[in-house]
Amino acid sequence: MILVTGAGGNVGRELTTLLPDAKTLDRAAGADLAKPESLDLDGVDSVFLIWPFLTSDGAPAVLARIAERARRVVYLSSSAVRFGAGTDPITRLHADLEAAVQASGLEWTILRADTFASNALGWAGQLRTGDVVRGPDSAATAVIDPADIAAVAAAVLRDPRPGTTFTLTGPEVLSRADQVRILGAALGRELRFEATPYDDARAQLLADGRPPALVEALIGSAENRPASDLVTTTIEDVTDRPVGSFRAWADRNLGAFG
Repeated sequence: MILVTGAGGNVGRELTTLLPDAKTLDRAAGADLAKPESLDLDGVDSVFLIWPFLTSDGAPAVLARIAERARRVVYLSSSAVRFGAGTDPITRLHADLEAAVQASGLEWTILRADTFASNALGWAGQLRTGDVVRGPDSAATAVIDPADIAAVAAAVLRDPRPGTTFTLTGPEVLSRADQVRILGAALGRELRFEATPYDDARAQLLADGRPPALVEALIGSAENRPASDLVTTTIEDVTDRPVGSFRAWADRNLGAFG
């Protein structure tokens, strides 16, 4: 039995279609990662873990609870961890979770994923009213389709690779301007990206009512993550399927931008 946390998210939704018999945290009444004692792990052998909080404080207790029943955990981390934990708050969080997973006593596998293609869904509101996407710029990375992350997760949950850290990327390095251009081609529109100064973006997010800790994490990640030209073949190697492009993801998700 496999337990999937974050089953309602971009990766989790894809994973549950590949593992239809898995138990999902979202469907368990009263289950909450903030309350480890609420987790129903009867019969569970493996856990796919997505950490939804901005602090790692509760992770050791959750992992201890998992270890009472399960044998292994697959943790979805960030490829930015390879740059060092001090890069930004989100990278630091993932580095802390990786350390907690490795110290848990469970068999572990870590999936370090690059920038999600689905982050572009955050532009949908702007694109419903115009052809310009405004926001803080960020370093170019090999943007990855969440479906490919899910395919790797399903493979390692079925065929465990204990003690292994995989770095997952998309097939090409893209800036935010590149992504907007490609999205425009998919929509049949001429779109452009307009970078917003970080202080202005921070002020707008706070004015929109976003929690300050989340705002600082998002702006810190956008401002401080180093550029990366890394492109791996991990997805093809693990799943025996071709890696998806950002254009292919955009074509599947056009309805979200209409």
